Amino acid sequence: MNLKRNVWTAWGFRALRNILAAGIVAGTVCSAQAQAGAPEKEVTFLLAAPPGELAFAPFMLAQSKGYYAQEGLKIRWIAVHGGAAVGKQLAAGNGDLGDALGDTPILLRNNGVNVKAVALLGGHPLHQFITRADRNIAQASDLKGKTLSVMSYEDTSYYVTLGILAAGKLTKSDVTIYAGGPNGVWQDVANGRSDGLVGTPEWGARVEAAGVKVHYRPTDQLTPGMGQAIIASDKKIASDPKTIAKFVRATMKAMTEIEADPVAASKAYVAAVPSYADKLDFVTKVLTYYAKYVFPSRLRPGEFDLAIVSHVHNSYVDKKVVRAAQPIESLYTNQFIPGKM
Repeated sequence: MNLKRNVWTAWGFRALRNILAAGIVAGTVCSAQAQAGAPEKEVTFLLAAPPGELAFAPFMLAQSKGYYAQEGLKIRWIAVHGGAAVGKQLAAGNGDLGDALGDTPILLRNNGVNVKAVALLGGHPLHQFITRADRNIAQASDLKGKTLSVMSYEDTSYYVTLGILAAGKLTKSDVTIYAGGPNGVWQDVANGRSDGLVGTPEWGARVEAAGVKVHYRPTDQLTPGMGQAIIASDKKIASDPKTIAKFVRATMKAMTEIEADPVAASKAYVAAVPSYADKLDFVTKVLTYYAKYVFPSRLRPGEFDLAIVSHVHNSYVDKKVVRAAQPIESLYTNQFIPGKM
């Protein structure tokens, strides 16, 4: 694999960038004030990218609508470089909860990073395989000699990319993979530097907004995968289950509202996030995609399906993305899903 770049371009939330004492390259946003007089418990939540990414709309809407405050929580958001990095920081004690994919514990527990998924944001994969229409990529085997972009080599999108390559009987040496950060990942596709990307739906929408036609494929058409997830360390799950349950409950409330009415959710989002104030049509397009193709599930909001987790896990093992199998029950828990606790 030709790793030509691992540079993060400037994040839209420049004011968020700080170097924390824990050594995390990060950005913080103070949460909305909790209801007057209500007890507050500060929760540090690690995001896999800057909070302005629309993938985080359930979190940002739960905050702006006061759902976390209603649970007595005050959230401090910190952005790190990808879901794998989120898990490593949580296991090291540098945060309470975080955002990754449901796949992430499969990747990390193999390396002794003991994190577990505690809620799943949707019944379908977050990541999409998005390719330029003019590059003639109809199947995974067509990627030989091509160039793909991911957010970072510490993001789960990179490991999903390895699974896609394996589906085409290719390896990472058959392609060039750029890691461009949350802006470069789609800009490289828009300007033709990359033939496609593996990432969130909004990155494809940004390429289209630049005038380039793209094809979307949910990644589970090529390799098993799961949606965005809330993750926590084993230690945090054992020591503070009530806080986790409160955070999950508030987040699931916002997610189900987006799924039920993405148009209304989009209006609420642009009202809450100033950088999107003049981008209602774009936000509506993206959140409608989430409502139709990512969030729907036959299970309760947030709940994991044992069969799907097992299938994804076994695929990673079979394709040698991870070295060894892990006990399936160590990868996730449904104990915090509303109605369970």
